[in-house]
Amino acid sequence: MSFESVDPGEGHSIAAWTAVTIMLLAVAIGTVAFFLVIPWLVWASAGLLVVGLLVGWVLAKIGYGVADTAHQEH
Repeated sequence: MSFESVDPGEGHSIAAWTAVTIMLLAVAIGTVAFFLVIPWLVWASAGLLVVGLLVGWVLAKIGYGVADTAHQEH
């Protein structure tokens, strides 16, 4: 008898990984831009951070989030 868990756990979804990757890239770009004193790029990276949040939310709503993958049957 197999005891496989269907629940991938919190954050283990396409929506979470995509959102975190976009936001991590935004923070990295923003940090370098802040260090090099490029104000427009700092603000653009702040906008990219918000885009990452929205992408994660949209992906979760269309079925790529943890709540949706946890309830799927084999």
